[in-house]
Amino acid sequence: MTFVLQQDVPVRLDQLARVAAGGEPVELSQAVRARVHASRSVLEKFVADERVIYGVNTSVGGFVDHLVPVSMARRLQENLLNAVATNVGSYLDATTVRAIMLARIVSLARGNSAISPANLDKLIQVCNAGIVPCVPEKGSLGTSGDLGPLAAIALVCAGQWKAFYGGERLPGAEALARAGIEPMALSFKEGLALVNGTSGMVGLGALVYERARRLVETYQLASALSVEGLAGMTKPFDPRVHGVKPHRGQAAVAARLWEALADSRLAVNERDTELTLAGEMDGTAKAGSMPIEDAYSIRCTPQILGPVVDCLDTVGKTLENELNSSNDNPIVLPDEHEVFHNGHFHGQYVAMAMDQLIIALTTLTNLANRRVDRFLDKSNSNGLPAFLCDRDPGLRLGLMGGQFMTASLTAETRTLSVPMSVQSLSSTADFQDIVSFGFVAARRAREVLTNAAYVVAFELLCACQAADIRGAGGLASATRPLYERVRQIVPFLDRDETITDYIEALAADLIGPQVLVAGR
Repeated sequence: MTFVLQQDVPVRLDQLARVAAGGEPVELSQAVRARVHASRSVLEKFVADERVIYGVNTSVGGFVDHLVPVSMARRLQENLLNAVATNVGSYLDATTVRAIMLARIVSLARGNSAISPANLDKLIQVCNAGIVPCVPEKGSLGTSGDLGPLAAIALVCAGQWKAFYGGERLPGAEALARAGIEPMALSFKEGLALVNGTSGMVGLGALVYERARRLVETYQLASALSVEGLAGMTKPFDPRVHGVKPHRGQAAVAARLWEALADSRLAVNERDTELTLAGEMDGTAKAGSMPIEDAYSIRCTPQILGPVVDCLDTVGKTLENELNSSNDNPIVLPDEHEVFHNGHFHGQYVAMAMDQLIIALTTLTNLANRRVDRFLDKSNSNGLPAFLCDRDPGLRLGLMGGQFMTASLTAETRTLSVPMSVQSLSSTADFQDIVSFGFVAARRAREVLTNAAYVVAFELLCACQAADIRGAGGLASATRPLYERVRQIVPFLDRDETITDYIEALAADLIGPQVLVAGR
């Protein structure tokens, strides 16, 4: 199956993630090719007319005031790639690198960047061949584009740097040769077009977003399962009461919980509690046998997860808009027959979206952490044994130790929620004087997502353990498939054993798919 980029047809984030993970080949439609050709032709006309254009017959960055003749174009463009390829640290995985390459292809295929059709084809060939450039993950300012990450990719396309191919790490030129691809010969503006954009943070951000969306979707059902495990009440989720507070996400979460718990025999009907307490009244002030309301981590689930759902909608729209944009400088519009110096490479939209995603996932992690505490604390679990240890308590410790991990990851995640999008530092002799750190924010979001998945995985383990103790036969028909999915990975724990592998497997199941192995 081939993924064909069509003129004026936006690429969805789930499509980008699917193609990045699955390795589908990419092609350009004829209409897209015509638009790319037209943009390049307009720029070539401007060069012939000796117009002064950034990155064409001027230098770049802090040398913006220097003129460079087009006869030196190839040297300038290759020097640009080498000069900005300064990222450090571990290499990104193959799926992420492919997502970044795809995001750059989508942007260039808009036909406003004046790259030559031949070199855009070579970028596509490298992507389709399974060549994975070595992209160090740290060092991008995310403002004059993701210069470092994108330069690592562009250098391989030009026969430099290094890449994985066929399971081996090779010099870029050798990887191209083995794949039968000639290196790019860069002309004016082409190196700039390859690196001067937001495709790094968009590619990584799209993958994180898609996995986060899957986690949040599953977590709504996991919340229903936790309500059952904690013998929580269902009436707070009645859609009638949520009609008086018109937040879309809150109403959607409440409706899902209400419907999911409709036939549960473990969740509690509040009216039954009310009748029990009414029967205990005797004209004196005293403690009742049970509370009339649940704690906030149960009762306020729609009000807590609703904003998370709404936030994800906003983040997804922002990323998709950026993915389908021309996000470099200068822009050459063939329809207008004009060139525009601009700041489309600036990553503030994505940086703020990633910060919002981090805050949303941290909120979810906080909620999961509090529910874990209720499951394990005998005084707060509505009749469950301490630490969900139903036999030999004291000799056995039950799930006590799991809370060490969840508390640690929750605390760590909170420190990661300090926004990156406001951390601007000036660079390049004050030419890049306000920067977004969008790629750093996307990396942080990836780490926060992983932490959230671990905490949710342990909450799910607790919920299933509690359901078995109470009698899993009483589970709702909507939550039973999730219970069974967990039980395929984790058995009922009737003895103390190391749960690390169980948590790893559950977390991977929550946010899959698994990333590609580098070089495949």
